[in-house]
Amino acid sequence: MHQRIIFALSVLLSCLGFAQTYEVQYTSSYNGKILNDQPPTLVWANDKENFILNNSIRAQKADFPFEITKIEKPSNTIISYAFLKNNEIISTSDAESVGKQAFELTAETKKILGYSCKKAITKINSNTIEIWYTNDLKIQGGPSSIGQDLGFVLEIERNKNSLITATSIKKVKKTDIAAILKSPITPTDPLGYRDLLWKTRFTTLKVFENETVNFSESSKSDAVIKRFANGTVILKKIRFPKISEGENIFTELKQQSNGDAYDRTGTVFFIPQDRQQSFLDGLEKGIKTLPAYENGNGKPYYGVATTENYDPPVEMMRFFTAFGINKFNHIQLKDKSWQTVSPYRQDITDLKPVLSEKELWIGTFIGNYDKGGHQISLEITIHKSGQTVNKNNTVIPLFNTLNIMEMAGQDYATMFDKDKGLFVEFTLKKDLKNAQLKYITTGHGGWENGDEFIPKTNSIFLDGKMAFSFVPWRTDCGSYRLYNPASGNFPDGLSSSDLSRSNWCPGTVTNPEFIPLGDLKAGKHTIQVKIPQGEREETMFSSWNVSGVLLGSQ
Repeated sequence: MHQRIIFALSVLLSCLGFAQTYEVQYTSSYNGKILNDQPPTLVWANDKENFILNNSIRAQKADFPFEITKIEKPSNTIISYAFLKNNEIISTSDAESVGKQAFELTAETKKILGYSCKKAITKINSNTIEIWYTNDLKIQGGPSSIGQDLGFVLEIERNKNSLITATSIKKVKKTDIAAILKSPITPTDPLGYRDLLWKTRFTTLKVFENETVNFSESSKSDAVIKRFANGTVILKKIRFPKISEGENIFTELKQQSNGDAYDRTGTVFFIPQDRQQSFLDGLEKGIKTLPAYENGNGKPYYGVATTENYDPPVEMMRFFTAFGINKFNHIQLKDKSWQTVSPYRQDITDLKPVLSEKELWIGTFIGNYDKGGHQISLEITIHKSGQTVNKNNTVIPLFNTLNIMEMAGQDYATMFDKDKGLFVEFTLKKDLKNAQLKYITTGHGGWENGDEFIPKTNSIFLDGKMAFSFVPWRTDCGSYRLYNPASGNFPDGLSSSDLSRSNWCPGTVTNPEFIPLGDLKAGKHTIQVKIPQGEREETMFSSWNVSGVLLGSQ
């Protein structure tokens, strides 16, 4: 009887020791300053498992998405849990990475919270990581997966400036993990896990997905997507959420050739509909229903400039397709491995005032005469950020000479053949502070003497006075050769896609110029664009696609 009591007591003590759990709090600092905006890291650990989270998660007050990491002992299997939103948790596991960690074990020691610690050093992605671990607790663990098989990590320092260190250790009888991990959990593979977690961190507005932009009489509108100009223009109505101060907006278009082998002008745009007329009227009823601009050469240019009752389409991004990407990748050249998709991505945060909480027609145009044309996917993403580069609260469309309705009769922008160039009148209802002209320009005329290949000065005049003058020219086109499988190769050793051009390269985005205009008073103003456009040669002619919106604060 006495022996049985002793045995039972020893089993009980053994179980209690086995189940001992520690709660460890850590604070983060950078260059010696505590990061008070980060909740303290919290670790629950015993000899079976180690949970890594923070105090906001423990209180169930963390913003989605957030993560909890569990490390199972003794296998050191890392199980990651991502809380995407209420009642939606995904997980993935990794049984290898802890075992692959390599450390330099040093003879240095120090005490942290009274525990004797040893120092180990490792390198991760060119970062030097120093950890201090103790064996006094008789279990392994820590605030990250680093050093989980050495002991219990009480401090981690990265590059001598970023530090996370234990501030308290206590024994607890139980943890709150069961109350946090209470929803159903969906396991996934590591790559899928990271992708889902990443996408949950921002808002995605899907505009087009694998849509064709081509030239064909069979291209017809449906209930969701409108198609115009024989399929070279496609539109979809998109509702934007409220976009707060500090949030960034990006547009991204992915394009492949679906039959067209040439470099083509493309644009992503939206249609302002605050006036009596809009560009949508021109698409639906014909380009000649829009206001005409005349420069004195006898030719009217429809829908290119703002009037009292009309605003032109606003460019979100100008891009140029590569020579036959993907469709023509069968063309083989030694040591050339062609890309399969052209990604065009641009920051459009400056357009926030006219996007937030608006429902707008978003469109894409690619000029081409090919039945196969191009295949595109387009999305707009909104990201929470502390960055406040764009502080304007006003966007005023002024002009857009890009002939989006080219395949429905809209003329090329040849109005720069006269000294008047493009002359636009506009009225400000209020004073505009820190005004900028967001200006996108590209020169066209694809022969030896055409403006595509001749540098030309663009001059911007505000109220009759020169505001800005520059030569838009790209010399980096050869960097994108691997996007251009169908680019012609010349006897001089160059390819067509290598050649420098008037502010564009095949397979790239054209970046806007932000031209400072100062503070503008309420009332009438003028903007004038002058470019020394090249002379026509028989059937060949030059043109300039320019667009401009006025930014500022009212």
